[in-house]
Amino acid sequence: MMRKSFLILLVFASIFAVQAQEKEKPNVTVGGALRFNYNLSTWKPDQVKRGGDFGYDVFRINAKADFKKITLNAEYRMYSQGFGGGMLKQGWVGFNLNETSNLQLGLTQVPFGITQYNSHNWFFSINYYVGLEDDHDMGLKYTHQGEQWSYSLAFFKNAEELNFGNNSDISDSRYSYDVSSITIGDHLEYRNKEVNQGNAKVAYKFGESTKHKIGLSGQFGGLYNLDTKEIGNHYAFAAHYELKAGGFDIKAQFARYQYNPNNPDGESDDVIAMTAYGAPYLVAAQANMYTLGVAYSFPVDWVYISNLQVYNDFGYMQKTIDNFENSIMNVTGVLVTAGQVYTYIDFAAGKNQSWLGPDWTTAFAQGNPNADFEMRFNINIGYYF
Repeated sequence: MMRKSFLILLVFASIFAVQAQEKEKPNVTVGGALRFNYNLSTWKPDQVKRGGDFGYDVFRINAKADFKKITLNAEYRMYSQGFGGGMLKQGWVGFNLNETSNLQLGLTQVPFGITQYNSHNWFFSINYYVGLEDDHDMGLKYTHQGEQWSYSLAFFKNAEELNFGNNSDISDSRYSYDVSSITIGDHLEYRNKEVNQGNAKVAYKFGESTKHKIGLSGQFGGLYNLDTKEIGNHYAFAAHYELKAGGFDIKAQFARYQYNPNNPDGESDDVIAMTAYGAPYLVAAQANMYTLGVAYSFPVDWVYISNLQVYNDFGYMQKTIDNFENSIMNVTGVLVTAGQVYTYIDFAAGKNQSWLGPDWTTAFAQGNPNADFEMRFNINIGYYF
């Protein structure tokens, strides 16, 4: 009898042990996307004759996990080799202090300006191309999200570091734009790296049927020059406003940035190099950035299509250096939602914008006083899972 009772107790103990182990397992969610892209660019005559090009854009994997108060968020993207190949967009480990506050350690989004995106279209806003939209750096971030007030404080040791050498230039394989080096002729020049950056952001939201959100952001950090071994500095600040009313979504932002590098003699301090997607270019060392995006979303019932969002995102880069030509970017388009398939149809126009014209290296820097507006018709189709 005692033996039978012992066996019964053993069975129950085993069941409870298994259940306890199951409760201790983290919750893990894996998703991702596969995207293809069609584009037709006015400054590419052979492409225009072909009627544009259609090809692979990106395959990405997203992973999220949580275990008690510890969380993980990671996204790895695989572009073609010409666009930088494989890269980690973000990857951080978090700790939830309470229901409204958390810490994130790793490659996390920089709390600057309107986040997550200061735009509605596939191209982002002009801020993205100078490292001021959806930027991700290596560091520690504290975030508080209250009912009305939200704020973030962060310290970033540096941008994504892949080489870890004593005198290594940063890799061009990255998702967001960071200060870098660039090859001019046969020589690497403007060899700067972002170091020891502090960020602060505060925002206040109010309204019920019409929702408003106003905020201020600031950042300050160092610029280490690999040739002079000296540390310069850089700063940026922004004022931003968001409105949501019914199907309307408005994003408006003013930002000012300045880079003060300690470059070697013979290298201008009026420009810096920045890189992402496998290729660097030059950028004006100081500028004012103006952006305004307006979107309207409405449901439809067209076979598989459930929603349309039409938008226009405008951006103006006012370079505050004598004889530098300003840069302009405007994107008009529509986002089509059909189940898990999201399609951006964009008409992008730009002047002195590296991604929207023939001048890649200096469009965002000195620019060209004779530059024309160029157009790119773009369709990006993605299945998100």
